[in-house]
Amino acid sequence: MVTRWREHVTPEKEEQGSGAMRFHVEKNGEVGESSNTAGIHFRLRARTFIVTENLEGPRFVFVNLDAGMTSQLLTIKVLERLKSRFGNLYTEDNVAISGTHTHAGPDGYLQYLVYSVTSLGFVKQCFEAIANAIEQSIIQAHNNLKPGSIFINTGDVKGAGINRSPSAYLQNPADERTRYTSNVDTQMTLLRFVDGASGKSIGALSWFATHGTSMSRENKLISGDNKGVAARLFEDWFSSQSNVSSQNTNSTIPDIGELVKKARSIKATGGKDCSQQTSQGSKVRKNDRSLFVGAFCQSNVGDVTPNVLGAFCIDSRKPCDFYHSSCNGNDQLCVGREPGNHNVKGNSELTAAELFKSALEELTGKIDYRYVYLNFTDIEVELDSNKVVKACPAALGPGFAAGTTDGPAALGPGFAAGTTDGPGAFRFQQGDTKINPFWKTARDFLKEPSKYQVDCQNPKPVLLSTGEMFDPYPWVPAILPIQILRLGKLIILSVPGEFTTMAGRRLREAVKETLISSGNGEFNDETNVVIVGLTNTYSQYIATFEEYQQQWYEAASTLYGPHTLSAYIQEFKKLAQAMGKGKKIDGKGPSPPDLSSVQISLLHSPFGNSTPVGIKFGDIKEDIAFPESGYFTKGDRLSATFWSANPRYVLLTEGTFAAVERLQGERWIAIHDDDDLSLFFKWKLDNSSIHGLAAIEWEIPNDAISGIYRLRHFGAAKTTLTSPINYFTGA
Repeated sequence: MVTRWREHVTPEKEEQGSGAMRFHVEKNGEVGESSNTAGIHFRLRARTFIVTENLEGPRFVFVNLDAGMTSQLLTIKVLERLKSRFGNLYTEDNVAISGTHTHAGPDGYLQYLVYSVTSLGFVKQCFEAIANAIEQSIIQAHNNLKPGSIFINTGDVKGAGINRSPSAYLQNPADERTRYTSNVDTQMTLLRFVDGASGKSIGALSWFATHGTSMSRENKLISGDNKGVAARLFEDWFSSQSNVSSQNTNSTIPDIGELVKKARSIKATGGKDCSQQTSQGSKVRKNDRSLFVGAFCQSNVGDVTPNVLGAFCIDSRKPCDFYHSSCNGNDQLCVGREPGNHNVKGNSELTAAELFKSALEELTGKIDYRYVYLNFTDIEVELDSNKVVKACPAALGPGFAAGTTDGPAALGPGFAAGTTDGPGAFRFQQGDTKINPFWKTARDFLKEPSKYQVDCQNPKPVLLSTGEMFDPYPWVPAILPIQILRLGKLIILSVPGEFTTMAGRRLREAVKETLISSGNGEFNDETNVVIVGLTNTYSQYIATFEEYQQQWYEAASTLYGPHTLSAYIQEFKKLAQAMGKGKKIDGKGPSPPDLSSVQISLLHSPFGNSTPVGIKFGDIKEDIAFPESGYFTKGDRLSATFWSANPRYVLLTEGTFAAVERLQGERWIAIHDDDDLSLFFKWKLDNSSIHGLAAIEWEIPNDAISGIYRLRHFGAAKTTLTSPINYFTGA
C-alpha cells in the first residue's frame, strides 16, 4: 500500500502502506480560479487510494478531491489519460472521483451550462489544473503500491452538522423517522492504512456528511473549507504524534530586546529574479513520501449544514420562518449562525483521531465493483407490481432559486439566483409552489416547458426546464453513472449528487438488504454501506418522494422529478444483486457526451503584468506596521503588501506564493507557506492603477517560537505578449 497526496492548485505529499491487501493513497493538486477568487486560504488537494487484493487481482481507485464536485468532463478526460498510460487497468468501472463539496473552490471545470454560469463559462486553466492533479495522484499511487493492512472503525461525530431543511424532513413518515435519533446522520466511517513492512500508519480515509459552507459568503479565497481544514489538522496532528522527539525542547528564553534590535537592522530585499524551483524550495510539506495522508470525504450531504446554531433573522434576531426560511417574507434577512469559523468544524471532525487510534478491526475479503450509465430522463420505475412510473427530463423549481437561507452563501458552481447554504434573490422563497407571471414570461423566453414536463415534475412548478434546453449545448446532464465498490465488508456507493439524510438512509438500507438476500454468505448484518456523494459527475440533489412534495431547496433541485430516489434505489439494487451473485452487468448503458469541443469561455485573460516606473515585481508597497513595543505576540495578525503580477499567469503548483521564514543563524528557513491555515495570500489590482498587489497576512499561531521572522512573496509575470514567464521574489 502507498499513501500520498498532491495539490490540485497547490502542494503534494505521499506515503506508503502494507498488509494483507495492497493499497495506495495519494494526494495531488492545484487550484484554479473561481469567478470571484482573490487569493488562497490554503491549497486544495487530490488524495488517491488504490486498493488491490494482489498485483494481478481486482483493484479500485478512490480519489478524494478538494472541489465542489466532480464533473463528467473531468472523469471522461482523466479516464482517457489513464487508458493511454495503463491500458484497461483503470476504467470507469473501478475509478471513483469524489468531490469534498467545498464551496470555496475553483469554478469553470463542469461541462454543462447551468454549472458554468458563475464562471463565465469553461475555464481551461482550472480544468487542466484539477485534471492534472487527479492524473498525477493516481500515477504516483500506482507506482507506489506495496503490501499493507486496512482497519475500519465507526463512531458518532457530534456537533458538526444540523438539518437545514427540518420542515421538509418532517414530511417523511413518522414511523420511519422514529427509527432514528437525529434528523441528520452522525456516524463517521473511517479506514486506517498501515504499512505492512514497518507497521507504521500512513493514511486515513473517512466518510461523514456535512456541507462545505463554513466559510462566510464574503470569503473570496481558495479554501478546502471544513473538510479541507479537518484534513490539514488531522495530518498535522499525526505528524506531531510521530515527531515528538524532534520538537523544539530549547528552554532558553531569548532576549527580546536583542531580537528587536537585530530585526530592525534587517532591511527588505526588494524584488529579485528567481526560478520556478525557488518557491518549491520554500514549501514546508514536501512530497518526500514520508507525510501522512488524511482524507475527509463527503456522504449524503443534501440537507446537512455545518452552521449548527441554526438560522435567524438579522433584523429581529428571532428564528426564521420554519416553513419558508424567510423573515416577514424576505429571505435575504435569514442567515445561518456558526459557532465560530471554519476551524471549529475542522476540529469537530478531528474526533476522527479517536476513531483512528482505536481502529483495530482489519478489513479482509474480496475487492469488487460494478458500474453502469443510466439515462435518467426516462427511467421506468416499478413502485410495486401494479404501478410503473417514469423519471422526468431535468427541471428546477422556484425553491432552487430561493437558496437555503440558513447559512453563508457559496462561491462555487451554481445558478445566480440561489446557492447552497445561502439566500437566493429576486424574492423567491423555499416551498414556493407558484411562479409569478413575470418569471413565467422570462422562463418561456428561454424555453417553455412541455406539458409532459409540467405534469411529470408535479408538484414542482417548472422554473427552468433544463432537461429540455440544449442551446448552445445541454444545460444539465441526462446520462448519469452509478457505481458500487466493495472492500471486504465495506460497500461504497458512488452517487453523482447530493442525497438528503433520509434519501441516503433508504438507499443504504435497500442495497444492504439486497446484498444479504442475494444468497452470498459473505454479506450479513455486519456489512457496512457508505454513500460517497458528488462522485464521477454532478446532478444536484436527490430528495425523498415525501420531501419532494414540500419543494424546499433540495426538492426543487431534485432534477428528475418526484421519483428520482426510487429510480436510484431500483438501479442500485440491480448492481447489488449482480455483485451478490457474482455476475457481471449486461451492457454499461449509453455513454455520456464529451462537450469539450463546444464549451464557451468568456472569462478574460489575466492582466496586471506591469509595475509603476522605477518599481520591480516583488518590491514592497506597504511594509509590516510594528506595534509600539517593537514586536508581535501570539495571536497578532500582521501583513505586508508587494507589487505582484496576476497569479493566474503561473499557479506555482507544488510551490507557494507566500512564505513565513524564521532566521536561524545566518539562514532564513521557511516555516509556513500558503498551504498553512495561519497564512493568507490575497491578490488585487491597485486602486489607482492597473498594477497588481499581493497582500500576505500571517496570524501568529499559539505554537510559534520567539525569534526573527519575515514575510516572503513568490510570483511570475509575463511582461510582453512574446516574452517568456519571468519569476520573481521579494522579502
